[in-house]
Formats: sequence, C-alpha cells, structure tokens
Amino acid sequence: MNMYMILLVLDDPNLLDEVLQAWHDAGVFPLSVIESTGIHRRKKRVPMRYVFDEGVELEGHVTLYGIAPSLEKVQTCLKACEEITGDLDLPSTGVFAAWQIEAFHGLSEEDTLP
Repeated sequence: MNMYMILLVLDDPNLLDEVLQAWHDAGVFPLSVIESTGIHRRKKRVPMRYVFDEGVELEGHVTLYGIAPSLEKVQTCLKACEEITGDLDLPSTGVFAAWQIEAFHGLSEEDTLP
C-alpha cells in the first residue's frame, strides 16, 4: 500500500480547525499540528502573536501534517484546503507539499482509520 505524507504550512491559524476537519473527513489520519514561524516573518519582526512555554512570543502560522492512504486522498486534501484558504499560489495563504513514504511503521491499518 502506498502511503503519502502531506504537509501544510497554514498562514492563517484561524482556519486551522476547518482544515483539520476537512482532512479528517477526507480520510487523512493521524493528523498533527505544530505552531511555527518562518524566516520571512522572523526577519520582518512582525508583531507577536503566539506565546510559547519559554515566554518567547512569535508571529506565526501553524504546520499540519498527516498520512494519506493514496495519491487520490492527497489531491482531495489539497482541493479541500484551497476551498478554505483560497488558491495556495496566492500570497499569505499557505504552502502544501506531499511525498510518498518509503518506510512506514508504528500504526496498524485500523489505527489509521478516522
């Protein structure tokens, strides 16, 4: 079975729950989220948004990643994402990437069912 890792750097954290639900509904599971920021924002020193455990505040976005069981599901997630964010080729929307997983261990088939 081919499995794919999908990753989205979501520019607007307010859209997180909607994108997570759309990916889950598409059959992508497990899903994880990381608070993140990029070099562009760091260099611009944009006003702060997130407060991390160490007390450091950063303007950020969120990075989602999950495992898709087929290339068709990857395309479904991309389409669902762009219905929420708008065209990802436009500025300030996000960055989407997917790649085939060569080795996969740690989850049984029933663990990956939403």
